[in-house]
Amino acid sequence: MNALLHEALGQLSSSFQSLRRFAETAAGPWLEFWTRQSPNIRGTIWLIFAALLFSVMMTLVKVLGSTFDSYQIAFFRVFPGMILTLPFLLRAGPRSFMTQRPWLHGVRVIAGGSGLAANFFAIVHLPLADATAISFSRGLFIVPLAILMLREVVGPRRILATLVGFVGVIVILRPTGAVEPAAWVALYGAVAVSVAIICVRILTRTDSSATLLFYSSVFQTLFLAVPAFSGWVQPTWEQLGLLLLMGVVGVAAQGCFLRAYSIGETTALAPIDYTRLLFAAMAGYLVFGDVPDEWTVAGAAIIIGSTLYITQREARLKPDGSERVETGADVQVVQVRDEEGDRERCGKDE
Repeated sequence: MNALLHEALGQLSSSFQSLRRFAETAAGPWLEFWTRQSPNIRGTIWLIFAALLFSVMMTLVKVLGSTFDSYQIAFFRVFPGMILTLPFLLRAGPRSFMTQRPWLHGVRVIAGGSGLAANFFAIVHLPLADATAISFSRGLFIVPLAILMLREVVGPRRILATLVGFVGVIVILRPTGAVEPAAWVALYGAVAVSVAIICVRILTRTDSSATLLFYSSVFQTLFLAVPAFSGWVQPTWEQLGLLLLMGVVGVAAQGCFLRAYSIGETTALAPIDYTRLLFAAMAGYLVFGDVPDEWTVAGAAIIIGSTLYITQREARLKPDGSERVETGADVQVVQVRDEEGDRERCGKDE
């Protein structure tokens, strides 16, 4: 019996080795082609994948929103991320719990969790293009928040660009008619996410990436679990599958996004991130029959133009790659690079 088992395991191991050699042979040319590309080209590809996945996630959120509350959907968005990060947190050990600013982590959790739920509410009740365009205004809110919370010195040109960007927000909010209440919720979501980003920027000065990961994944899940379970709607097996798929797609989209900004230059990738608006408009039209009107197109163009100017202006002022806080993308790429530095210092045990 033992001899038969040993023989079966040997054959299985041989099969796996053959499959591995076949995969390496088949993927070899593609890997060689990939490594020959510049960091910005690879970052662009990662970011396009992120935009596509974010659009798929938004579509699933809008479909699920006809049955479930936005808090319950948001809970399923963060829950798979918590499960996937638990092995890294366990490897990091007790040090992932240690922080010098627990209150700031609390602000980040509340802002991030409520902002996520607000964005999902907007996705459900607004056309996807409108919700996406308003969400991009978070890059504008970063500027005044950086002045207030980070004591950043911002020049008059960037202040003017920010004010112009807010004009774009007003345009999307329909200056000639009644404002959709969900649009105000979307605007709150943008502000809340901006606050969370600024909190991350401050926390990276003292806390490790494992600590940031622990408080964001575990406590944000617990924070969203309270309102989610208070109005819980029991999903069918099919709906549960869609909820989990939405969460996994969201995690994959965020991973592609962070990977893109960890290898490419922010100024080169910032324009590519706005393809998310194009994909969202296409998904809204193909799946839900939504056609962006002239106010959405005009407002989105103003917001994109102003945030791109802020990004390019900051790059010219600090070409050496020092700290940048003017856009959401800039803050997140600083976070990624800080986290990679932490991983190197800790022997990559996150």
